[in-house]
Amino acid sequence: MVYGVPHLINGEKLQLEKRKLDIYNPSNGEVAGYVSVADQEVVDQAVASALKAFPAWSATPSTQRAKILFRFKALLDENLKELAALVTQEHGKTLIEAAGSVQRGIDVVEFACGIPSHLKGDFAEEVASGIDSYSMRQPLGVCVGITPFNFPGMIPLWMFPLAIACGNTFVLKPSEKVPSCALKIVELAKKAGVPDGVVNVVQGDKETVDALITHKDVNAVSFVGSSAIAEYVYKTAINHNKRVQAFGGAKNHCLVMPDADLDQAVEAIVLAAFGSSGERCMAISVVVTIDDKTADALVEKFKPRIQALKVGMGTTANIDIGPLITKAHWEKVKSYVDLGKKEGAKVILDGSDLEVTEAKNGFFMGPCLFDHVKPNMRIYQEEIFGPVLIVVRMNNFDSALQMINQHDYGNGTAIYTRDGYTARVFAEKVQVGMVGINVPVPVPVPSHSFGGWKRSIFSDIGMYGPEAVRFYTKLKTVTARWYPKEKAK
Repeated sequence: MVYGVPHLINGEKLQLEKRKLDIYNPSNGEVAGYVSVADQEVVDQAVASALKAFPAWSATPSTQRAKILFRFKALLDENLKELAALVTQEHGKTLIEAAGSVQRGIDVVEFACGIPSHLKGDFAEEVASGIDSYSMRQPLGVCVGITPFNFPGMIPLWMFPLAIACGNTFVLKPSEKVPSCALKIVELAKKAGVPDGVVNVVQGDKETVDALITHKDVNAVSFVGSSAIAEYVYKTAINHNKRVQAFGGAKNHCLVMPDADLDQAVEAIVLAAFGSSGERCMAISVVVTIDDKTADALVEKFKPRIQALKVGMGTTANIDIGPLITKAHWEKVKSYVDLGKKEGAKVILDGSDLEVTEAKNGFFMGPCLFDHVKPNMRIYQEEIFGPVLIVVRMNNFDSALQMINQHDYGNGTAIYTRDGYTARVFAEKVQVGMVGINVPVPVPVPSHSFGGWKRSIFSDIGMYGPEAVRFYTKLKTVTARWYPKEKAK
């Protein structure tokens, strides 16, 4: 039965039979549902609802907002399995991956529950004779979040809970490919006590995005997606006087030093490269070595470990890799595999023609491994966003570091070594925003902040953690002098 996913405006579901977009089940390739595209009129309704709710919500004490967020977190915990099932249904992730990703979002909600402490300002007594100075952080107004297909639950939870904790109101535009989990999450926020209008959901595509990022009553925009679209959103929204954070793509390197524990490195890199079918901006997609002996040993160990990965429907037990999101994306990833062969990279494993017997029409691709990839090859330079891992052989540490630093992307990176000095130099010198030392996917914990460098981000403020509190508030500084009252005569 085909289902429809509605908008949610001022606490009410709105299902419009206007222009509609299909939602596919990537495990069987069939249309499972649809969303109607929010046009300018619907966007205006959502923004108006958020604008109307802002005065009362921003005036709500932060302690009261925190209590609501505590209830929200509890509801998320109670409904984790259902949320994970929605992710798997529309994205294809394995249920274990889906649950883990939603849990990472819940962890950020837990951080948001401490908002009274996070909003504390500074106070300086007697900065001049009889003068005190203090600062406060106040909400911006209506904020917008535009989230990607690869983490349908996690990324919305990285955005709107902290935004509303800071006193803002919010309009969320989930990916049209995976809208159901985000809608369910916002329904749980309403159940927790978030007032109507504080968080609204509009479905749609570029038409909806353009209406949101140019709307006169929107004050801030958060975006996660490809770098090309991130740059477009950033420039467009900035030109319409919005505060913007736009996170783009990645090409994450893992430098494996000769002294590394290769068994540990291989196990970690395989999971980091092929988890979520490689459809994540923190996936390791490039392994770098500084000598042929290490590279040969790694490739020898990679091959059987990767061949042992099981590909299938995300609802099937003991599956490691689910399908890609759409047929079009499958074709894009396949074109990169074919390109790698033409460019002269050595094919170690090619899973691009894999067929899953019980789901022949699903968008499945087995893991692929290339060796002897050169920095001038497109499969090295461009983000593939699929289950493709490449090995690049360099001559020494300095040349490897230079190659990483010259790449257009600078989201995440890692080094495997037992040498503390080498690790320290790498962490200090590498031009990448998030660094792992013997940690392959260095996504920061919620008390820190997420954010890459170079074309992986178009803003100077990271996501969640202390950076998000800065992003979703504006600084006000007060300088005060009080004179004594005249004594009564």
